[in-house]
Order: sequence, then C-alpha cells, then structure tokens
Amino acid sequence: MQLILASSSPRRHELLALLGLAFEVYPSDFHEHPVAGSSPLEQVKYFSLEKARSAAKVHPQAYVLGSDTVIDLDGHTLGKPRDLADARGMLSRLAGRAHHVHTAVALMNSEQHHEMVEVSTAAVRMRADVEDIYQRYLASGESLGKAGSYAIQGLGGELVERIDGDYTTVVGLPLKLVAYLLQAVGYPISVDIQELYHRKPYANWTRFAV
Repeated sequence: MQLILASSSPRRHELLALLGLAFEVYPSDFHEHPVAGSSPLEQVKYFSLEKARSAAKVHPQAYVLGSDTVIDLDGHTLGKPRDLADARGMLSRLAGRAHHVHTAVALMNSEQHHEMVEVSTAAVRMRADVEDIYQRYLASGESLGKAGSYAIQGLGGELVERIDGDYTTVVGLPLKLVAYLLQAVGYPISVDIQELYHRKPYANWTRFAV
C-alpha cells in the first residue's frame, strides 16, 4: 500500500528512510497559522493533522504521515524565527535552561476513514551562553527556518547540554512513534527498531546517547 510523507523537510525524509520503507513525498499545502489560546501540545497536534489531511485529499487511498514540531518553553510555543534578530532573542531565552520539544505524528487514510495522531516529547537542556558559542551559531545562519532557532542534528548540537527522551523527536520525526502507528494499522516494517536505535545512524545521534 502506498505511503505518503506530507512534508518538504529534508530531515523528515532522511529519518523516515531509516525505517527502510518505500514512500513518496507530497508536501502539504497547509499554512501554519497559530491559533490564539492554543497550548504547544494542542498546536502541534492540530498542525500535524492538517498537514496529513491536506495530502490525504489528493491521495485518498494512501496512508499519509503528517508531522509537526514545536518548542515548549514554560508553556509558551517558540516557532521558527522571522530573522536573525528573532533567532538571537529565542536562543537567549533558551540558553542555560531546559525546554520541551513536542513532535506530533498523524497517520491518515481517507478511504478507510482512519485517523490517528500521537505526540512524542523530549526534554532538552541548553548550554549557558558562554564562550560566544551562540554568536558563532547565529553567524552560521543555521538557526533560520528551525523551530526554536536551533538544529540539534547540525551545528546546533553544540548548544545542547543534554536531552531526556527520543533524539529523533528533537530532530523532527520520532521513529519509534512512526513505527508504532504504522504497525497499529498492519503496515509492514522490516527494520528492527531496537537495533536501529542501538546503531543511531543519524547526525549527532550518538552524541546524545543515554
């Protein structure tokens, strides 16, 4: 059965490929506009569902995966920065503190009237703003387009002191959760998930092994 990833994110493409699945990419045309009064958890679930629904309208017979990631700092959502000044402000708020990363995954099949959405959460503690590591990171430009203004799988890994939870949740697609949702509907996965998590075959994954 056809599997669709409703995302234009290269990171989600790379992560899903680690499960050894054949899938097609069909980026969602859903526009992310935060709903006033929504909690970070409510927002991330809503966005992932709407992304999946958008692609499922075009591919009603396929299983469609939609995903979204938000940064939760004291119950407030940090999205993607507007520019470097905004990124600098976000990183200043995160420096030396812990926050939560919520990644929701929605699985949908319109023809079968199937719809599921679950959230994986990881706690991330950032390094204090010392030795100008944050300024060097901002100068790299990597923070733009990233929720919370950092990418743990890239140079942003230098800003992270530790994580508690699934590393792939922080990158943007929790593979254990994806496998669970697919297996729940009988979609075959040939990769041994435990072995995959033991090997950690993705950038910076081994750095944050627990």
